[in-house]
Amino acid sequence: MTGWLEGKRALVVGAGSGIGRAVVDAFRAEGARVAVLERDAEKCERLAAEIPGLPLVAGDATTRAANEEAVAAAVSAFGGLDVLVNCVGIFDFYRGLDGLDADVLDEAFAEMFAVNVKSHLHSVKAALPALRESHGSVVLTESASSYHPGRGGVLYVSSKFAVRGLVTSLAHELAPDVRVNGVAPGGTVGTDLRGLGSLGLGARSLGDAPDRAAEIAGRVPLRVALSGADHAWSYVFLASDRSRGITGGVTHPDGGMGIKA
Repeated sequence: MTGWLEGKRALVVGAGSGIGRAVVDAFRAEGARVAVLERDAEKCERLAAEIPGLPLVAGDATTRAANEEAVAAAVSAFGGLDVLVNCVGIFDFYRGLDGLDADVLDEAFAEMFAVNVKSHLHSVKAALPALRESHGSVVLTESASSYHPGRGGVLYVSSKFAVRGLVTSLAHELAPDVRVNGVAPGGTVGTDLRGLGSLGLGARSLGDAPDRAAEIAGRVPLRVALSGADHAWSYVFLASDRSRGITGGVTHPDGGMGIKA
């Protein structure tokens, strides 16, 4: 692929590691100018060191203020915005309802849906005027868990079903001015997807699971363990003019999970 995003102006929300970081690299390789929003200070420092001149906002994507600041930074740097990508997420490490104490349920629910759902709403809301002006596009991060139970706990799976609903609802609402699509990755090696702080899992990273690559490959028909870089090409396609006839759609880089008996 060469120049699929030439001239595009993009904002990647949740860009510090994993899929988000890979999307930044793939977009830049394909000719896009990229700005980022990232909460983690260390990841921001690493991004700034590795990509000199990168328009970067350090802030919490679950808030209106951080998203509006990031959009403003992108528009100021590039003169407009063509693509919004949101890769923000948090995990519950397969915690079922029986494993959720009633006294933490409210807090855990609020945290999960703030990160996995509200952040997407805030980012689209903040970017919408600029995207309408450019007739741009949005790519949100669903998950294989948006379609299949068992790849997360009850809060994670339900939050990802909600993102699937956002893609459908926003694609309908924002047409014909703005396209909205989703990417539903399967298990990912090299991820730094963290756990819910309200459940005492904030320091735990899904990418640290032992033998993760073998576990991922062993449960999908293609027997592959995909990385963020593998997933990033789905975002490139959906952000490009080659997908100009697609809205409300989703790509499934999941090793064939959907065909598994």
